[in-house]
Amino acid sequence: MRALLALALLALGACATTAERAPRWSIVVHGGAGVIERANLTPDLEAQYRAAMQRALTTGGGVLERGGSSIDAVEAVIREMEDDPLFNAGRGAVFTAEGRNELDASIMDGRTRAAGSVAGLTRTRHPISAARAVMERSRHVMLVGEGAEAFARSHNLEEVDPSYFFTERRWQQLEENLRRNNLPVPRRPANAPPAPRAELTYPDDHQFGTVGVVALDSQGNIAAGTSTGGTTAKRWGRVGDAPIIGAGTYAQNGVCGVSATGTGEFFIRVGVARDICARMQFNGESAQEASDAVIAEVGATTNTSNEAGDGGVIVLDGRGQVAWAMNTPGMYRASQTAGGQPVIQIFADEQ
Repeated sequence: MRALLALALLALGACATTAERAPRWSIVVHGGAGVIERANLTPDLEAQYRAAMQRALTTGGGVLERGGSSIDAVEAVIREMEDDPLFNAGRGAVFTAEGRNELDASIMDGRTRAAGSVAGLTRTRHPISAARAVMERSRHVMLVGEGAEAFARSHNLEEVDPSYFFTERRWQQLEENLRRNNLPVPRRPANAPPAPRAELTYPDDHQFGTVGVVALDSQGNIAAGTSTGGTTAKRWGRVGDAPIIGAGTYAQNGVCGVSATGTGEFFIRVGVARDICARMQFNGESAQEASDAVIAEVGATTNTSNEAGDGGVIVLDGRGQVAWAMNTPGMYRASQTAGGQPVIQIFADEQ
């Protein structure tokens, strides 16, 4: 009997130690993956991106430290990044071949697995807030185009003139892409600032620069969200993985939360976000093992032009442990746990 009691006490002690090791809250953020190489990123621009990622951690960590929910943290960080022209989401989004900014976003609550997403927005300032409104104020999961815009308007979400999203950097990327592919260059958007006299150059053309956040709050709830302008010169109303639950975004309490960034067509085919969580839930893989395996599968997947999928993911497991994986030269990424130091990385070989 004494031996059994001793074993029980040991087990309780082990559980307490495990609980103590689990962070009170945890957050991980990405700002897009792609061709991000040291040789092509000026020191000043690198510093700007690192500062932006630190701001994201400060914003999200502040919400969580005050006892706020993971959903609130995810929305707050992404709203901030949607207003930052460094990123391909909201203001600073890439242009379609027709010269428009068409914005997509999604959010998921791991506690209930409720989710909301929007695609093809052109006037709603914060697509992530529209996605949350779909999740919480409708019986639907995904709304697109003018219907999504009307829904956002009906819930008093802020609208802006489309020129709000314009940046010279993204317009020049569009012109270069269209000329390279022998496609017509559309008229400069109405109300856009005048074109500069000299052509500008930008060394960090990562056209797949989605933003995303995964957070675990002090109640043990996981949430994930993703927002993007898509890919440069997209056509015919193309939609990628960012607003698709199970591809670009997924969250399930006790298992994991995921936000992805990359060539959306490949992430949709593989079902990246849900696949990572399923590997963890059913195969017992760690967040890092599952992330590495699924990103390797994305990289091995090709389309009819024999192009391979590229991109990356950020992941939190059910206890707030962070993982990320990519098959690109870089991914803007950052993480922090309660009481811990922030980790901010850009290049694939950073440790």
